[in-house]
Amino acid sequence: MLEALTGTGLAASAGLNAYIPLLLVGLLGRYTDLITLPSGWSWLSNGWVLVILAVLLVIEMVADKVPVVDSVNDVVQTVVRPTAGGLAFGAASTSETVSVQDPGAFFSGHQWVSIVLGVVVALVVHGIKSLARPLLNAMSIGVAAPVVSTAEDFTSVVMSLVAIIVPILVLLCLAGLFVAAWWLLNRRRLRRTSG
Repeated sequence: MLEALTGTGLAASAGLNAYIPLLLVGLLGRYTDLITLPSGWSWLSNGWVLVILAVLLVIEMVADKVPVVDSVNDVVQTVVRPTAGGLAFGAASTSETVSVQDPGAFFSGHQWVSIVLGVVVALVVHGIKSLARPLLNAMSIGVAAPVVSTAEDFTSVVMSLVAIIVPILVLLCLAGLFVAAWWLLNRRRLRRTSG
């Protein structure tokens, strides 16, 4: 069960920022004992892959902080974030971590299931983010874009680390994400009816 929570947390993180969970999994797999990637996923800890992920992360972080460009970035990322979520879920759910000692027991023989689950989780989180960002930009005349983007990046880092180190807390992180989305959409609805 912890494998599913680890994968879900990383996939949700990818829905916010495609490259943060992949980069963290690769870096932690290469430089620490917090995660041990199986041979099929060891490419994530390759030096060139880490450099490419870091460059893509910088590009996405900059693009996501500029109003209007962030919405265009979200359209482009509609393919990238779910793909990253599938990769993160697949890699993490079959890896040995601090919390997961026997990763093969959960998804044995059906690795495609974990990848599909990761795609779905990342797509849902990305969809909520893509709907919320234009609302926030309109409500704040674009001022909120860099602040919200930074908060999303921070949340992605924290949720990725939580997913690897204490996966049971992923449930709290996901609940927090959905409460925040509900609050934002509810606030927008109230503004529309009162204005």
